[in-house]
Amino acid sequence: MTLIFGHRGAAGTYPENTMSSFIAAYHAGADGIELDVQMTKDGELVVIHDETVDRTTDGSGFVKEMLLSDILKLDASFTFSQFIGEARIPTLEEVLKWVATLPSFIINIELKNGIIEYPMIEERTIELVQKFNLEKRTIISSFNHYSLAKCAELSGEIDTAILYMEGLYKPWDYAKQVGASGLHPHLYAVNREIIENSKLHQVSVRPFTVNEEKVMINLMKNECTAFITDFPDRAVEQREKYKRKE
Repeated sequence: MTLIFGHRGAAGTYPENTMSSFIAAYHAGADGIELDVQMTKDGELVVIHDETVDRTTDGSGFVKEMLLSDILKLDASFTFSQFIGEARIPTLEEVLKWVATLPSFIINIELKNGIIEYPMIEERTIELVQKFNLEKRTIISSFNHYSLAKCAELSGEIDTAILYMEGLYKPWDYAKQVGASGLHPHLYAVNREIIENSKLHQVSVRPFTVNEEKVMINLMKNECTAFITDFPDRAVEQREKYKRKE
C-alpha cells in the first residue's frame, strides 16, 4: 500500500508547519507528516520552511539571527486569516513529543541546511529523535547530501532520503553512496522505471509534492512507497477509492 505523508502537515488547508496543520493531517488519515527544520540564534530547532520568517509570519528577518523566545511570539497563520492568533512556529521537540503519542505515525524531517550551514544541526536533530525513541518512525531528508551522509554515520537506525529536483542516473545507486535508504524526488523526476528499480534495490521512493488526483492514482498503480501531498484528506479518499476497485 502506498503511504501518504502530509506536506508541512495539511498545507493546502492549514497554515504550513504548524501544530494545527500536523494534527489535521493525522485526523485526515495520513500515515505521516513532512516538516522543515531551521536553527535559531540560540541553537534551537524550529519548524519553518524558509530561512526567513517573512513569508509565513507577521515578522521579518533570518531565523538564524533570532532567539527562540522571539520566534515563539510570531503569528504563523500565513494566508489563513481564520487562524490569526492561533498559529505559531513550533519547536521540533514539541512536534516529536506529539508524534511519540501516536502509534505507527511517521515523521519526515527535512533539514533546511542547503543554503545556510547550521552547525551541529544533524547531531541536535538526531538527539531529539532519540530522546523520544522515534528512530524507527523517522526519516531525515535534505537537499544537502553531505548532511545526509553525516546523519547516516551518526545513526544507523534512522532512515535518510535524498531530496532532488531533476533526473538522476540510477538514483538508487547514488542513494546508497551517501548511505540513504530513500529517494524523495520532485514528482516530475520520477517514473515507473525508477520506482521499480529502486524497489529491487531496497530503496524507498516518496515523491513530492503530489496534489493532482490522477498523479496520486498513477503512483498507487505503480506501487510507489509513498508520496507527499498538501492535501492528505484528498489523498486518503483517493486511496480508499482505489482499494475498492482492486
